[in-house]
Amino acid sequence: MNVDIWSDIACPWCFIGKRRFEKALAAFPFKDQVTVTWHSFQLDPSLPEHYDGTELEYLSQRKGMQPAQVAQMFDHVTQVAAAEGLDYDFANIVVANSFPGHELIHLSAARGPAGAADAVKEALLSAHFEQGRNIGNREVLVEIGSAAGLAEEDITAALDGGTYRDAVRADIRQAQVLGIQGVPFFVLDNKYGISGAQPSELFAQALETAWRESNPLVMVGDRTHTDELNGEVCGPDGC
Repeated sequence: MNVDIWSDIACPWCFIGKRRFEKALAAFPFKDQVTVTWHSFQLDPSLPEHYDGTELEYLSQRKGMQPAQVAQMFDHVTQVAAAEGLDYDFANIVVANSFPGHELIHLSAARGPAGAADAVKEALLSAHFEQGRNIGNREVLVEIGSAAGLAEEDITAALDGGTYRDAVRADIRQAQVLGIQGVPFFVLDNKYGISGAQPSELFAQALETAWRESNPLVMVGDRTHTDELNGEVCGPDGC
């Protein structure tokens, strides 16, 4: 079964959604047969490479919200994140354009070892929301990519040459075609869409539903299919 996830590195609910989905997937009996693919999405493509200001200042200016309202939002999201084992630090977030990070995720999926894309996604989210690191900084990207098993020269060449820029843009266009306007957004087997950082229980139900539809149970020995294989069974009313 395939699960496609659109998300942005600079999205606090995307990290929370990742944790909640992972919790559901870890308990899913057929988790080893589930392929997860990360897709790029940018909440603010217009962000410059470097922004001189805090996350609070950026959101206040970008969304026209009062600073006190933004601070209240930060407190709420921080509490929700903490319940998922995440330690958000909005005061030290470095506001940066996430596009190079998305390029790195595509590179890790194409050239890295198994699990590299998820490891890079995880590291970028943690660097941004928990560690106060600049996810647009080349040294940070090289460090994260190298830790996930990528060769430093491959990272540098891909980012310098824009090898995966078209792939990032293609993801964003596909999101538009699918009508995705917010992230995280999960698509299970190209049939079921889940918007937002939903509770783990909902993800678990969706995984079960999608799996059953793709892998219907074949009843061998059911007398409704053949009168020759009529094995006896016990039910609620007796045997």
